[in-house]
Amino acid sequence: MIKRHKIILLTITVLLLIPLIAMQFSEQVNWTLGDFLVAGILLFSTGLILDLIIRKIKNINYRIVISIALFIILLLIWAELAVGIFGTPLSGN
Repeated sequence: MIKRHKIILLTITVLLLIPLIAMQFSEQVNWTLGDFLVAGILLFSTGLILDLIIRKIKNINYRIVISIALFIILLLIWAELAVGIFGTPLSGN
């Protein structure tokens, strides 16, 4: 189980390196430390929930449906924080 968490952390690190590197080459990518923290927490919690789904749900059809629903929720939260598709006070600028 510890090995899975290391893989999740490594994946999150690689994903967060993408905007960090992009910030060095473009003015259009402008993340703050808070952006990296929120993205890291969001990705880590999604990874842990996905790991829980994989370990606990034995029916492959349920596992697929719940995993897809989890990724849709992740994308909706990410889009809301980035550009505010729902217009909540949490939306980006």
